[in-house]
Amino acid sequence: MTTGHAEARVLDPAHVTDGAPVVILMHGRGADPSDLVSLRRWLPDGYTLILPKAPFAAAEWGYGPGRAWYRYEGDDRPGVETFRSAQKIVDGILDDLPTRLGYQPGPVVLGGFSQGGTMSMGWALRRPGSVAGVLNFSGFLPRHPDVSVTPANVRGTSFFWGHGLHDPAIPHQLARRGRGSLVDAGADLEARDYPIGHAISPDEIRDAVAWLERVVSEA
Repeated sequence: MTTGHAEARVLDPAHVTDGAPVVILMHGRGADPSDLVSLRRWLPDGYTLILPKAPFAAAEWGYGPGRAWYRYEGDDRPGVETFRSAQKIVDGILDDLPTRLGYQPGPVVLGGFSQGGTMSMGWALRRPGSVAGVLNFSGFLPRHPDVSVTPANVRGTSFFWGHGLHDPAIPHQLARRGRGSLVDAGADLEARDYPIGHAISPDEIRDAVAWLERVVSEA
């Protein structure tokens, strides 16, 4: 299936109806949508899962055989133009949901792992209140001219930020810094740390799903 200008895999529940919660999860760099398919079994019954495919070939920047959402410039800086281009693709995915799904979605939660988490953070702060929540697995808060962290930008969205204490790819220091900015802006943030590297642990998934159910029930 193609959503907007991006390829996306859509996993609907057996009996989908209007108002079904939708979770959109973006993969990390060097991967593809299949990397997150296994998370489907953790979602509550009745949820739709959408797994978009990043627009850039990861090999172009030495990131491996899969795809990438943006060129990484170091620390908490995504490449300005590649990040902006990928954000426009996510705009299309969210704006076109009812048409593409064939039904009216209920609460929408946007998230992802690594680059996918960073993308979700950036998108939610660019379009305040447009999604009920953000699931950030080991991403960072992007320092980008289109992204601002203010009380107005965090209003109406809940954030879950899980991070490995021993992450060699996106150091925990970036999680502390990004979370601090969200807290200073008054964000509804649930921050969880795990004794892992750059990965998603079963404990993290359980915590994220408990948070997800709360956010959807309150939306």
